Amino acid sequence: MEIEFAKSAQSTLGVEWELALVDGRTGDLVSVADQVLSGVNANDPAMRADEEHPHIKQELLENTVELVTGVCTTVAEAKADLTRSLEAVRRVTDPMGVELFCSGSHPFSAPRSQPVTDKERYAKLIDRTQWWGQQMLIYGVHVHVGLDSRDKVLPVLDGLVNYFPHFQALSASSPFWSGEDTGYASQRAMMFQQLPTSGLPFQFASWAEYESYVADMLTTGVIDSISEIRWDIRPVPGLGTIEMRVCDGLASLQDIGAVAALTQCLVHEFSSIIDAGGTIPTMPPWHVQENKWRAARYGLEAIVILDAAGNEKLVTEHLLEDVLPRLEPIAEQLGCSNELNDVRTIIERGAGYHRQRRVAAENDGDLRAVVLDGIAQLRGA
Repeated sequence: MEIEFAKSAQSTLGVEWELALVDGRTGDLVSVADQVLSGVNANDPAMRADEEHPHIKQELLENTVELVTGVCTTVAEAKADLTRSLEAVRRVTDPMGVELFCSGSHPFSAPRSQPVTDKERYAKLIDRTQWWGQQMLIYGVHVHVGLDSRDKVLPVLDGLVNYFPHFQALSASSPFWSGEDTGYASQRAMMFQQLPTSGLPFQFASWAEYESYVADMLTTGVIDSISEIRWDIRPVPGLGTIEMRVCDGLASLQDIGAVAALTQCLVHEFSSIIDAGGTIPTMPPWHVQENKWRAARYGLEAIVILDAAGNEKLVTEHLLEDVLPRLEPIAEQLGCSNELNDVRTIIERGAGYHRQRRVAAENDGDLRAVVLDGIAQLRGA
């Protein structure tokens, strides 16, 4: 099986942002995505009522809409694109009394009570995965970065895997599940990996090995299309990108800009290393798997494994002392210095799970207050 990798300009950018639709008074999820999307199309003279909007889309659950940027050159451009889509959604949701909320999970709603979008591929997923598929009350942020050569894809993927815990820790925002504190910074990370072909990616020595894997998945009926390979980090051959899918949902454009800048800079760094004839270090799969668990459990307090030799460091120290200083010249080149510096802001003030637990404690454990606080964050308050 031969898989073509689309031509893409190096280090171009795309961002996907999954948003929950909630009642503005109670924080309960509301399954009104169809009405919202119809309203968005009605407000756009270029759209027909039955068309899929290019930047505002359906997701698995009817309580969710996804904002998708076009191809961007800078992180600032991607944030501006998301802002336009956010405003288009709010023109519809505000009169409905519906608010927007984003974290890795909804803190108190029962997952199995949420209606699924009426599409064949979603019905098939739920039918196959049963209880686990019915638990997917989760929200994330995905970042695509363009690569100018197919030969770079797998080495860059291997490089990004080394930074999996950094992204997980920075974005972790799902400590609560069905009204309970799970003890994890990211319950979403643990939940999403239960689906077939989800979780950590395999690491292949060649593109031919990757093609063979995809062929096997298709032949055995595990997937019907390559898009059903839902790894936390994956190639997207049709777009010519590598996609970072690690991050929990983020409640502000500032935080989205931070993880987008970190992704873009790392991919650009790896691409430059390959161009110069260098190699990207890898870690054994058991180190990678352990790092994922540590970051999901402890978030920014995680001590992570840095290399194949087993050296370790607190994830925040590694970011502040090693990663960010090293990437600053690349960020300047890509025009995302301010956004990369916002990684420091997340570390200084805490991640989403910190804030959610603090708000819950300040309100005698009332998780509705957590959702209302998240609404205010997304409003920019």
